[in-house]
Amino acid sequence: MPKETVALASDHAGVELKDILKSELAELGFEALDLGTNSHDSVDYPDYGRAVAEAIADGRAAIGVAVCGSGIGISIAANRIKGVRAALCHNSLDARLSRQHNDANILALGARTTDANVAKDCLSTFLNTKFEGGRHQKRVDKLG
Repeated sequence: MPKETVALASDHAGVELKDILKSELAELGFEALDLGTNSHDSVDYPDYGRAVAEAIADGRAAIGVAVCGSGIGISIAANRIKGVRAALCHNSLDARLSRQHNDANILALGARTTDANVAKDCLSTFLNTKFEGGRHQKRVDKLG
């Protein structure tokens, strides 16, 4: 059975956390589609938010992870793409609820605001939580 692909992107502020999460994905049995950036040279977070969102929109991955300094800018950029629901999460409860209630398909994290262990916990929770549907579906439909 092929490994599920998770798209992954960050700006320069999120490179280290992205690399940690890329390794975590491998340990969890997922294939990482690394869309960059891969250095500390300054880049623009909207380009990387768009890259991970487009990977979701065009079907290269069903789930994505986007990281910038705060997680705010890259989540805003990702959410501009039709069909994407990026959720900025600060803990595993945020990650769980974003999946259960909002059917989020991109986990957004802030490298300057989120400890690596907390980020790994968010990632695991996000990947292992399913959308509940039901009463939440009509609300998610209104997002599109």
